[in-house]
Amino acid sequence: MTPSPISKEADALRAAAHPMDGSSGDHDALLELIGDAHYVLLGEASHGTHEFYAARADVTRRLLAEKGFNAVAIEGDWPDAYRVNRYVKGAGDDADAREALAGFRRFPTWMWRNEIVASFVEWQRAFNDAGPAQGKTGFYGLDLYSLHASIEAVLAYFDRTDPEAARSARERYGCFDRFGDGGQVYGLMAGLGNTPSCQREVVDMLVQMRRAAGDAWRSGIAANEEEAFNAEQNARLIKNAEAYYRSMYLSDMSSWNLRDRHMVETLGEIERHLWRASERPKIVVWAHNSHLGDARATEMGEQRGELNVGQLVRERQGRDAVLVGFTTHAGTVMAASDWGAAAERKQVAASRPDSYEGLMHETGFERFMLPLRGEGSPFFALRAPRLERAIGVIYRPETERQSHYFFARLPVQFDALLHFDRSRAVEPLEHDAASMDAEVPETYPSGQ
Repeated sequence: MTPSPISKEADALRAAAHPMDGSSGDHDALLELIGDAHYVLLGEASHGTHEFYAARADVTRRLLAEKGFNAVAIEGDWPDAYRVNRYVKGAGDDADAREALAGFRRFPTWMWRNEIVASFVEWQRAFNDAGPAQGKTGFYGLDLYSLHASIEAVLAYFDRTDPEAARSARERYGCFDRFGDGGQVYGLMAGLGNTPSCQREVVDMLVQMRRAAGDAWRSGIAANEEEAFNAEQNARLIKNAEAYYRSMYLSDMSSWNLRDRHMVETLGEIERHLWRASERPKIVVWAHNSHLGDARATEMGEQRGELNVGQLVRERQGRDAVLVGFTTHAGTVMAASDWGAAAERKQVAASRPDSYEGLMHETGFERFMLPLRGEGSPFFALRAPRLERAIGVIYRPETERQSHYFFARLPVQFDALLHFDRSRAVEPLEHDAASMDAEVPETYPSGQ
């Protein structure tokens, strides 16, 4: 039987692609494209695909070991990730990576509590243990959903260092007490003007926390500096989360933009913190494609005014940042049918022929890296906008076109793409991975 001819676009992709076969050299071409960049943003087209997590971990191991990267920053909450940070640096009381990841209790737990992440965290701990004490790599969170956990962290810091400041902090943060544990009730009441906001209180606390952090830096004691940095980031998160929850019920675009601006602000603070101890740090970021691909090249940015981490990092860093997207054609994914529901291993529908994923499938390659900038880039074959798929926490194949596809210009959105034609669901550490805290964030129902 004669095979069907492929399109000229797919033929151009075949000529530019770097096939991957599972060998140790799979990511050589990507690392060459990355060069000396200080920021590498590694995406995912779903929150539950094994191949995305595995490739991201493999690339990151090489960035830390071969290119001197200093930190991993994830689309996760600061307090939960900071517990992992303590573990990989040989601090804290956790016995192993699984225990260190136990802080990730908010839905979806499988997003960070899975076998691939646990394996990577153990590797990072061993990597740090084998290196110099002053050169340990870190693990940090960029998201802002941990309002109450962060309040507890700031209070605990002042309880240890300044009881009078702790009393003041309790009074100011007490503004949230009448709204319960979630941020949604506060956001609804304050956003609609039905109750005074806590804006002044959280700003005042951040100012006070920054003064305390400055004192810790001037002490010259590394342990004090690190502890103060953690507390200051929690205070900053509280301030930004307060604004985020107030905006949730007024404008989806506004709350999305506040969230991604917070993530970029946190990235900048991590860089500033690490830079104090040595030369300019290098940071790798793990988050969904929707956060890391340049929003200006998507219908969300062009039509809805949304910005994202990828856009903001590019605007600040230029070609010193490399944005890497991930795609798949078919297979299975770990996702839920509704917010807060248990994880399910769902069948991923074959990609649409008019999508980028469909075009990647047409090449006939099982898995490959596609450069989208520099020599060998098939830019002209991809310049016309196409549909692109995004699966978040929720996957609803019955409404896939409306729920999971959007138009994008791939070679402007990313600098490189990793495609896995058939993929499988990531393996959670717990198989009943429904959330213990199913708080509904602004990303409901897509969960990106």
